[in-house]
Amino acid sequence: MSLLFSPLTLRGTTFRNRVWVSPMCQYSSHHGHPTDWHLVHLGALAQGGAGLVMTEATAVVPEGRISPEDAGIWNDEQAAAYERIVDFVRGQGAVPGIQLAHAGRKASTRAPWRGRGYVPVEQGGWETVGPSPVAYADWPAPRELTPDALRELPGIWADGARRALRAGFEVAEIHAAHGYLLHEFLSPLSNRRTDAWGGDLDGRSRLLVDVVDAVRAVWPDDRPLFVRLSATDWVPGGLEVDEVARVATRLAELGVDLVDVSSGGNSPDARIAAGPGYQVPFATEIKEASGLPVGAVGLITEPRQAEKILADGEADAVFLGRELLRNPHWPQLAAAELGDDVYWPDQYLRARP
Repeated sequence: MSLLFSPLTLRGTTFRNRVWVSPMCQYSSHHGHPTDWHLVHLGALAQGGAGLVMTEATAVVPEGRISPEDAGIWNDEQAAAYERIVDFVRGQGAVPGIQLAHAGRKASTRAPWRGRGYVPVEQGGWETVGPSPVAYADWPAPRELTPDALRELPGIWADGARRALRAGFEVAEIHAAHGYLLHEFLSPLSNRRTDAWGGDLDGRSRLLVDVVDAVRAVWPDDRPLFVRLSATDWVPGGLEVDEVARVATRLAELGVDLVDVSSGGNSPDARIAAGPGYQVPFATEIKEASGLPVGAVGLITEPRQAEKILADGEADAVFLGRELLRNPHWPQLAAAELGDDVYWPDQYLRARP
């Protein structure tokens, strides 16, 4: 059996394989509620044989949405709307996961097909918040979060985790990447604070540490907790992988089970050297420094490429995004190419290679 299609167990959860679905915004929610689109989208990925099916960035507060059409988990009704989706995903043999998020200064934006950019208050948007009043690109500067607000946020994240648990999710991932709120605090490009939440790495990572601590306290001991991190800002003077590796080491002490390693997103000036598997070395460095399992992501498109990443010990799982949008059945076809067996729904067996 290939490593790609071998099981992986974290705490009390066993993933049937190591082809995992990256969180991908769909900009198709209604007042934060998932819709039929999400049932079909996430359900198809589970049918296609992925081991973990992760939701899009799901906001823990309304102002934490990336766009007005983004998903939320700030009330019980939203959690209840996820139950049928979670049940279907699990019924196809995949592990259902949720990414808990707050977009910070990059909130209140348009869906990509509507031109992206900031949505003003008068057009249905809202005032954004961040560590410091430093704007992203030419968008309005966010309102600086007060110490009182920062003390409240970990509990708000924990409330979102409780709701996710009631909805039936088996994995929770805290989003601290791609220029969103927790990444904004980690990065000196966006965090200019001089109080206990700024300055050195200990200060800049304080909010993330407090959020992880609060979520781990309510997330069951037998269920895994992930954190997604951007390993570098790709900008001189920004966050670098050695700092992120130090943060990951601290997260391991707090009970995080895997780091989902991405990069960038916090500056429009980033010069990203993209290419097949270009972020995998970051994952490997964080794995070696922290001792944590890691997921690799970024232009992983070929079965043998994914298998080599695992066989070489560079990562413990691979997250796929656009490739799974192009072909939700990628895991089933990849398994055939590697000579492995993987789940097929009975209704689709006549198409099995």
